[in-house]
Amino acid sequence: MKKIITVVGARPQFIKAATLSRQFQLFGIEELIIHTGQHFDANMSDVFFEEMEIPKPAFQLNIHSLTHGAMTGRMLEGIEDILIKEKPEGVIVYGDTNSTLAGALAASKLHIPVIHVEAGLRSFNMQMPEEINRILTDRISDLLFCPTSTAVTNLLREGYGDLPIKICKNGDVMQDAAIYYAAKAELKSDILKQINLPSFVLATIHRQENTDSPENLRNIVAGLNDINSKIPVIVPIHPRTRKILAQMKLVPKFKMIEPVGYFDMIILLKHCDLVITDSGGVQKEAFFFGKHCITLREQTEWVELVENGYNILVGSNSHKLEFAFANLISKSSDFSLDLYGKGHAAERAAEEILNY
Repeated sequence: MKKIITVVGARPQFIKAATLSRQFQLFGIEELIIHTGQHFDANMSDVFFEEMEIPKPAFQLNIHSLTHGAMTGRMLEGIEDILIKEKPEGVIVYGDTNSTLAGALAASKLHIPVIHVEAGLRSFNMQMPEEINRILTDRISDLLFCPTSTAVTNLLREGYGDLPIKICKNGDVMQDAAIYYAAKAELKSDILKQINLPSFVLATIHRQENTDSPENLRNIVAGLNDINSKIPVIVPIHPRTRKILAQMKLVPKFKMIEPVGYFDMIILLKHCDLVITDSGGVQKEAFFFGKHCITLREQTEWVELVENGYNILVGSNSHKLEFAFANLISKSSDFSLDLYGKGHAAERAAEEILNY
């Protein structure tokens, strides 16, 4: 392939796509980026692209703040128009957002090969929109890049071995990104001076299953408050979640700070004592930087972290959260295990795409 179109819609997807963009430049592959605008992010200014060394989008669709159906439909229409005009030899989509599904659908219907990065992941929870998106995207893709052996096994169990597609275990491009940006983050971030704490637990809460459930959110806050009495807890919090806490008259005893950029997040992950999160990406990033993680969900796509003792699932149960904290805060583990490709995932993917 000599000409690729990449479809992304959220800041984490840009960071993932940047790992392949760097490889495409080395391999001489032309790439055009479509930004659907799914997650409106005021931080994604020109400075963001310059600091992260990410190619600026060739196309901006500015589609956001709609229902799932309206958003996906409008994205499908916009992406299709671009594909018809540009005639790429392949379309790359990342992960499990509405942008991912829309990009895959548009390309598939035009008989353009679909390349899915982060294929084969399953939470086995069909209540999650992300699960629906990733399953449908896998099924209409031609080249599936799996970050883990578990992801490959999931696809084979679902019969993908009998389909005319190619499955590749390449590793996780987010580990590539974490390694690449770690040194830059040390130079760019002053977040440690801002929080001014010698030791702390880093926590994030953003999933709707937690923020939109008064019971779940109340339990999580209670658990974090208890942990905060033992060691300071830092929570970069979204304005929407902060508003919900105020509406519920919940008074967190832990320290809430404004949402942070990727460089600040890397520094917080590198220097914290433990991670508590409901984010899929942060679970892995905790491992990349040698930190144990407590996950505020009942399931995870990253089962290898649980199986190897790096991660404990607690849902929104405050007692399980406190028990997991007691188990992990002083635990020592070997984080050198190669679960995600050791930083070579994008290189492997680019070689496969070039020769596909």
